[in-house]
Amino acid sequence: MLERFQQFSFIISGINRHIQRLERTEMIKYGYKGSYAQYLVAIQRFKDGVTCTQLSEICDKDKAAVSRIIVEMENRDLVFRESDNERLYNAKIKLTDEGKKAAQYVSERACSAVDAVGTTMTDDERTALYAALDIIFSKLDTLNKEGIPH
Repeated sequence: MLERFQQFSFIISGINRHIQRLERTEMIKYGYKGSYAQYLVAIQRFKDGVTCTQLSEICDKDKAAVSRIIVEMENRDLVFRESDNERLYNAKIKLTDEGKKAAQYVSERACSAVDAVGTTMTDDERTALYAALDIIFSKLDTLNKEGIPH
């Protein structure tokens, strides 16, 4: 059982490292940090904007870390905050025109990467893989909320 856990965690960690490396490689072409990729794609999904709290949940990142990245992205003219009042608390984060271009680029490159990775998989294998990953994610999410049973 321990060997299976080690194999699983090694593979998942390795996949995550490869994704981050690809994000860095692609974003460097724009002169941006690799970490921007995930945020750009997430913000792109919300045409009416998304709050820092929502973005923190979507990207599974600490709210303070999200706030720091958003400030950096604002300074690079990738995003702006829109608020109903003078305070920026709970302001909606939206993409600028430059941010939209960068998000589109990231999305296209991500699709190319997914296509390249999946070329040897059948549709049935892909469906089974995503179903299994969804089950694993759901079970791990429950364990994190409720704890590991004795």
